[in-house]
Amino acid sequence: MVIGPRIRELREARNLSQGDIEKRTGLARCYTSRVENGRTVPSIETLEKYARALEIPLYGFFYEGKLPLKPNLPPGEKTKSLWGTSSNERPELRALARSLRRMDERHRKLLLLVAKGMTRRSRKK
Repeated sequence: MVIGPRIRELREARNLSQGDIEKRTGLARCYTSRVENGRTVPSIETLEKYARALEIPLYGFFYEGKLPLKPNLPPGEKTKSLWGTSSNERPELRALARSLRRMDERHRKLLLLVAKGMTRRSRKK
């Protein structure tokens, strides 16, 4: 997955200019242009800035299809923040991002299917 076009797609879907992103993130407009055109690969910390600016969870850059507005949690479960927003989760997120980059589409779909199956099982317990 190439992250630049995904950032552009999410930015344009929210009717934001690169200048708006610059104000929200503190990252130079030319840097955002380089990222969107695939000339620069952003770090996880930079992706976190983009996620906050675009008001999406960090996993939204890797999620194919429409982003859910809220996580689909079983009744009674609440979260303080979405996964991937605190610094102690960064190593796991980096490892996940590296793995997702190396996977082909078929394997990503299989991984999503397994994760969905695991959440169904945990809800039944």
